Amino acid sequence: MQLADFDFALPAELIAHYPVSPRDSSRLLVIGHDLCEKTFRDLPSLLRPDDLLVFNNSKVIPARLFVKKGEAKIEIFLHKKLGDNKWLAFAKPGKKLVAGDSFSVIPAQAGILAKTPACAGVTILDKLETGEITVQLSNEQEILKYGHIPLPPYINRADEASDKTNYQTVYAKHDGSVAAPTAGLHFTKELLAKIPNKAFVTLHVGAGTFQPVKTGNLDGHKMHSEWYEISPEVEEQIKNAKRVIAVGTTSLRVLEASGGKAGSGETDIFIKPGYKFKTADALITNFHLPKSTLFILTCALAGTEKMKAAYAHAISHKFRFFSYGDACFITNPSL
Repeated sequence: MQLADFDFALPAELIAHYPVSPRDSSRLLVIGHDLCEKTFRDLPSLLRPDDLLVFNNSKVIPARLFVKKGEAKIEIFLHKKLGDNKWLAFAKPGKKLVAGDSFSVIPAQAGILAKTPACAGVTILDKLETGEITVQLSNEQEILKYGHIPLPPYINRADEASDKTNYQTVYAKHDGSVAAPTAGLHFTKELLAKIPNKAFVTLHVGAGTFQPVKTGNLDGHKMHSEWYEISPEVEEQIKNAKRVIAVGTTSLRVLEASGGKAGSGETDIFIKPGYKFKTADALITNFHLPKSTLFILTCALAGTEKMKAAYAHAISHKFRFFSYGDACFITNPSL
């Protein structure tokens, strides 16, 4: 299976840099036997009484920290928790950093926070061959008060105060993600209340979600790993559901990695065409980048030609793409 099979031309003007308001006024493309355009708040009318929607309740943390070394300003991007106050991170620029370097964090909102308290420090523990660093935070809870919201790289602007709310689902609960489970961004509390059967799992989204596929053959791509958890109560809900609908690719990864069984752990599952789904029957998701693992996942569920046709429709009808964009509801007409 070749990466080039999952390419398509996307006009840059369709990349959404800000969300619509209210959240549920975004557009929804239903992909089943045919294509049908709806508004996201119409979702309850598309559901059956015995459908179960599974949401990822991970919470985005302000993972982008800025520190100073001499006159140089350095960005430290926390992307995977390793233990208490210990993280795997990227540093930019990071060439001159050495193990043992310690820094104070620069406040995210100068003028509001006059200075960073002494307890808000970052120490470099190690530099890895992968280009990553491991860091020790003196006080994680305190330091994250001074971080920036980690907007995706294709949103070509600095984070703003509104992103603290906009780039977070209304049901976010457990700190740990450095990217939002964006399918959930379309739900308001009012819309969520209209969903009769819902379950919540946790998967902490890592920066690897934006990692491009660098091999021409998909079999050569190694997926990043992410921590997930599914409870016994959710396992029981899944057993009793006739149709399980994943809200977002991260929820789908939990469902397929666990087989719908309770437990926790790391998953590096790579879902591509030919994969046999064990738990998820349908998917609500945003529109993804060409040649991305996320677009490839949707092709595994609906078929590559069907998804390419759906994306061609979305592009010609000016749907908005990526994290702050519109959504699609991919159903299996045979279920």
